[in-house]
Amino acid sequence: MKFGKRLKHQIQETLPEWRDKFLSYKDLKKLVRLISSAPTLLGGVSQSEKAEAEFVYLLNIEIDKFNSFFVEQEEDFIIRHKELHQRIQRVLATLGPDGNPPLDTDYTEEMERVRKDIINFHGEMVLLVNYSNINYTGLAKILKKYDKRTGGLLRLPFIQKVLQQPFFTTDLVSKLVKECESTIDQMFPTVKDKEKIKGRVERKTTTGDGQGIFKSTVAALANMQEMRSGSSTYSQFSLPPLNLQDSNFIQSSQPNSPIPIP
Repeated sequence: MKFGKRLKHQIQETLPEWRDKFLSYKDLKKLVRLISSAPTLLGGVSQSEKAEAEFVYLLNIEIDKFNSFFVEQEEDFIIRHKELHQRIQRVLATLGPDGNPPLDTDYTEEMERVRKDIINFHGEMVLLVNYSNINYTGLAKILKKYDKRTGGLLRLPFIQKVLQQPFFTTDLVSKLVKECESTIDQMFPTVKDKEKIKGRVERKTTTGDGQGIFKSTVAALANMQEMRSGSSTYSQFSLPPLNLQDSNFIQSSQPNSPIPIP
């Protein structure tokens, strides 16, 4: 799949409020075409030079956009992680001395709310990792296109700069994802329990436009796995292969397969 189509698909699949935060790939492609096709002028500033300056300016604007959005989401995730942990501790405090839950509807309803919120939280964090991956990949591809079409050498120094940016550093979010998965396994360990509440959770965990966050998360995982699988085009600018051994979300990326509770 060409990157432009891949990016468009991911934008359509993500949360509605995230859709204007992705790479302006089309605008950058237009500038690359303009730079490579503009006639050379004798004296003064050529159209190509103006387009080149605009290209570099837009790249920096895009990086600022990525960093601002990523850091904002990351800070929100840290707060929500603490709040979820506190809610879980309050629920666990209601357990009897033998570990049995109280037999009342309030406990059951709160457990369902906690379960739904954990799953949504996990899904949003996976989407943010995918956001980082696809925007980095888009930058690497447009810079490769620029170097190829113009004969310039912009990709290496610019990518070295990108590798130091907050939006590229996903270690903290990845750590929270693993902690979230561990919490789900500890609190809701049995397959029977997962299947029992699967329908109720799927109906409730939806985004503003009616798209289930499960669908968005599965699309993001499938996209990351494909982008980072390591192919004949793998290079020093490619992301390393994705290790999804610890997450069963990827199972649901297969066509027509049911979406599991993580």
